Amino acid sequence: MTNKIAVLAGDGIGPEIVAQAVKVLGVLRDEFGLQIELEEAPVGGRAYDVSGQPLPEPTLRLAKEADAVLLGAVGGPQWEALDISLRPEKGLLGLRAELELFSNLRPAILYEQLADASTLKADVVAGLDIMIVRELTGGIYFGQPRGVRTLANGERQGFNTLVYSESEIERIGRSAFEIAMKRDKRVCSVDKANVLECTELWREVMERIAVDYPQVVLSHMYVDNAAMQLVRAPKQFDVMVTTNMFGDILSDCAAMLTGSIGMLPSASLAADAKGMYEPIHGSAPDIAGKGIANPLATILSVAMLLRYTLDEQDLASRIERAVSAVLDQGLRTADIYTDGMKKIGTEDMGEAVVASLISDGG
Repeated sequence: MTNKIAVLAGDGIGPEIVAQAVKVLGVLRDEFGLQIELEEAPVGGRAYDVSGQPLPEPTLRLAKEADAVLLGAVGGPQWEALDISLRPEKGLLGLRAELELFSNLRPAILYEQLADASTLKADVVAGLDIMIVRELTGGIYFGQPRGVRTLANGERQGFNTLVYSESEIERIGRSAFEIAMKRDKRVCSVDKANVLECTELWREVMERIAVDYPQVVLSHMYVDNAAMQLVRAPKQFDVMVTTNMFGDILSDCAAMLTGSIGMLPSASLAADAKGMYEPIHGSAPDIAGKGIANPLATILSVAMLLRYTLDEQDLASRIERAVSAVLDQGLRTADIYTDGMKKIGTEDMGEAVVASLISDGG
């Protein structure tokens, strides 16, 4: 069966890094027999420039028809003056909502070759392997009511609503526990139950779910402490599960433990394992078009696509081995460069991964 992959390069460095990931997919198709069909479409700011919408109907239709979506990044300063409903980020949020991608998996893994690139001491981060499971379609980013209103005294006031139903909490909780069962069987649920009733409910539901997974050890941590612990002793965590906003913040914090945000992929999954896969680093408009962006996070997102949606475990592992082999060769983009290594650009890094992938296949 041929699987359809929607390729949405987006804005900023998105087209540059996605092009390298598409090369990898091409090798898997041509050299390893992966049955895939790729179709491209605009999203984000570039889509707005063409159609007046950050998520045009044809793009959404393609994403719904596809088995998986490979996304680059959205956003840039040239679109910041738009009404909030038309900004590039609304395209991303729309995809998450329309595809019901409620479970966001963000691994924070430190490749041993990059230990010196981390800003923390090597003994603190060596062997780091955390999976952050972030609820993606609820919480304060989507809650109603929201907006900006004018009070009786004429002062303007912004407001947003944090809301989670039991069913929303339960499905993300079960996603985290299932992942923990395949790892070290530890889940840390991150909340702010001491001041937010919404996350007090969150904690109650997590406790209820834990009864169905007696092999998994559940712990709880307030989000402020969790942020501190990620920097102080990150290896204490196995799987972390948390709300949309807390997960957004903590996963970026965890990313820097690994040496560069440019190394980390992500998966956003629906209940049927359909997913959208993207690097977590954003559009990086300051380096767009310079050919220096790190494509490895996007390439590793392809590995997650193979593992979680297409169930191609061997091919996923081949990509991960190819990335590790390239790092062994001392090849580095600017964000992970250290003295003694060879600095290369986006395209050369993509070509190096492809070469390693083909070599491994032989």
